[in-house]
Amino acid sequence: MSDVSFYHLTRQPLERALPKLLERVVGSDLKAVVRVGGEERLAALDSLLWTYTPDSFLPHGTAKSGHADMQPVYLTMGDENPASAQVLMLVDGVEADDVADFSRCLYMFDGNDDAAVAAARGYWSRLKQDGHDVTYWRQSDAGRWEKQA
Repeated sequence: MSDVSFYHLTRQPLERALPKLLERVVGSDLKAVVRVGGEERLAALDSLLWTYTPDSFLPHGTAKSGHADMQPVYLTMGDENPASAQVLMLVDGVEADDVADFSRCLYMFDGNDDAAVAAARGYWSRLKQDGHDVTYWRQSDAGRWEKQA
């Protein structure tokens, strides 16, 4: 079974938190698939990962950019994993049936959205019931991740 971590965004939006977590993944010589909920989010994250900081970027790609099998970070709305990534990142309430195919899964949700919190609770229960090792992380006042459960 996979390690699944729920990241409850309370202090920073996804656009600030996601690149930092992806930096850790890539810095650990791992590959990631980021599954998003729509074309608009896909395009926004594609642009963001090239420009989120003036002195660095995260190498990544989408189906449109080509060479999907070579991307350390692959953004998609589907369930493909062309580079055999070990880490699955889910945003926008996207759920996955293939979590067990990854060593690690990160589910990021907006703590200021009651519907997103309710959906995360439901997904947590299903994954735990399926036997995955599930943990919960919340942002501190300083914006750092603190393990809660």
